[in-house]
Amino acid sequence: MKTKEIRDLTTEELIKKVADLKGELFNLRFRLATGQLDNPMTIKDVKRTIARVQTVIRERELKKAGL
Repeated sequence: MKTKEIRDLTTEELIKKVADLKGELFNLRFRLATGQLDNPMTIKDVKRTIARVQTVIRERELKKAGL
């Protein structure tokens, strides 16, 4: 997911997106441990997407606080 797409979402949607991505990351780690994961790079991609979403959420918090 691109940063521009993330910025177009509302804050509530972003919070839900983080929760969904964390669930997906859990499932990917579980599949990695059981040997069912074909491409381990997907874990890295999901982690980066979580970081992008959390960064946008934090930027909005700081903007709202006036910093």
